Amino acid sequence: MRRKNHHHKKKPGFFKKWSAKLHLWFGLSIGLLIFIIAITGALYVFKDEVENFTRKEYIYHNEKNIEHKKILPIRALERLVNEQTNEDFPIHWVNVPIDNKMSYQFYWYEHKPDQWNYFDEFPVYKLAYVNPYTGKVLQVYDEKNGFFAIVKSIHWSFLLKQDWGTYVVGIPVIIFLLMLITGIVLWWPKNKAARKQRFRFQWKDSTQWKRKNYDLHNILGFYSSIFALILTITGLFYAFFVVQASIYYIFSGGETAYPDFSKITTKAPIEMRNEGTIDKISDKVKELYPNAYGFSLDLGHPHLDDHEHPNFEVYVKHLSYSYHKSSSLIFDENSGELLHRHDPEDKNFGEKTVAANYDIHVGAILGLPTKIVAFIVSLIIASMPVTGFMIWWGRRKKNNNFQKNLKIG
Repeated sequence: MRRKNHHHKKKPGFFKKWSAKLHLWFGLSIGLLIFIIAITGALYVFKDEVENFTRKEYIYHNEKNIEHKKILPIRALERLVNEQTNEDFPIHWVNVPIDNKMSYQFYWYEHKPDQWNYFDEFPVYKLAYVNPYTGKVLQVYDEKNGFFAIVKSIHWSFLLKQDWGTYVVGIPVIIFLLMLITGIVLWWPKNKAARKQRFRFQWKDSTQWKRKNYDLHNILGFYSSIFALILTITGLFYAFFVVQASIYYIFSGGETAYPDFSKITTKAPIEMRNEGTIDKISDKVKELYPNAYGFSLDLGHPHLDDHEHPNFEVYVKHLSYSYHKSSSLIFDENSGELLHRHDPEDKNFGEKTVAANYDIHVGAILGLPTKIVAFIVSLIIASMPVTGFMIWWGRRKKNNNFQKNLKIG
């Protein structure tokens, strides 16, 4: 009689073996942190859509016959807002929309860098929607204590001081990046038969939940890995300057110095400045960018974290749904004359990539479709520590039962 050939399972190679160990150790050590980072990221994705819906009656002032009315001067609006709100701090900046049907947005924002947590670090962060034709405050929102601001701070720094809280988030994210790499190594099929099983779910009524959980971890992990990699790197951009510098260097074609316009400064004497200077600047921006979404103007008051402002720069946002397409203009803050203009077509690819980083990270780069992708990928990332832990726990339990049976036998 012929003896049957027994096929022994081939032992994994050195690289795969250590990839498995690192993947497990990393997962058990930072799994909870990655879950928190990912789930808060998913919650934040649709911030603008939610707020645009819930605040619609204030985002648009609904003033009648505006074609026959004039918008009040910005300094006059500022005084009217102060009279109606009685805030302890001066207004920091105003967002001016190009669409005259929209309200002006006045912001109070103060930063105390010597504090250790989010709530103490920002004494005030409020927003007032204001009718620019009457100066009436339509609504004030406490952004600091709002749902999305807290979610963002958890995602950004675990509610810790942002100077070092970003590292507390950034270090686990670096480890997660290594987990993505080791996960791909572990997923990579050895042969054609295994490849078929790794690409799609093949569940039947008899498929056990352990198998389903394993497939969820591996198959979803594989299909989301490239997007997870993008979200990870764009997130590390905010934690580590070396990532910012590397991204700029790579996409600018080897440029090491980011464009510096700090030498373009106010030359006119301060006597030329008056209440109408800021309106002169505002009118010029509206003239240059009639199709933009809006722009921001600093109102020039002293603040708790005052630092050097080399020039008076105005940021112009061209699109309603994202920030990557923007212009920056430098004005003489005494005369109101335009000194410099830097538009999207003037930027090298490195500048454009850096400017697009936020929109890529939150999925806003192409509007709603990419936001949906970012939301789904964030949920999958959040599920990875859960399904991974369940795989480990199931194997641990199985090994414990096997050892008990050996002892009994």
